[in-house]
Amino acid sequence: MSLQKIIIFTAASGSGKTSLVRHLLNRFPEKFDFSISCATRQKRNNEIDGKDYYFIKADDFKEKIKQNAFAEWEMVYEGKYYGTLKSELERIWKENKTPILDIDVQGAINVQKQYPQQTLSVFIEPPSIGELKKRLEARGTETPESIKVRIAKAADEILYKNQFSVSIINDDLEVACKEAEELACNFLKS
Repeated sequence: MSLQKIIIFTAASGSGKTSLVRHLLNRFPEKFDFSISCATRQKRNNEIDGKDYYFIKADDFKEKIKQNAFAEWEMVYEGKYYGTLKSELERIWKENKTPILDIDVQGAINVQKQYPQQTLSVFIEPPSIGELKKRLEARGTETPESIKVRIAKAADEILYKNQFSVSIINDDLEVACKEAEELACNFLKS
């Protein structure tokens, strides 16, 4: 049996990783499926439970940690847990597809450690911290304080970019999408 592969997209918030992931999923629905993460934060208005995230209570999340149910998990912000269920990876592999994970930097490092031979990890960089700040402000979902926290976290996360298979600078979304397509398709052939 061939190795079951995993593709990870990671980045600082606002770098465009979710846009790249959506592009790959729309372009190649027969090859890839979105690995839905668990989250303990509040659902945003445009999000759907079971599609964007599995929204669960912190106590349920902690119980799953005890059961070793996660391939990775992290407390990304104070009291806000995120994680990738092993059962979610298994679900996608059973469909003969490759899971695409859209996760934070520490989670991506942890998945790579667990599945070193079967993982392609792609770090998405913003063109600059200034551009990242503009993107976060344009979302209209963040307070000035949360933007400040995310920018500080982003500056730290960019320092980890060399721990991933490859890095894409998302200055032009169309160009970044083409790069992501090429990387993902070549990885599946390898």
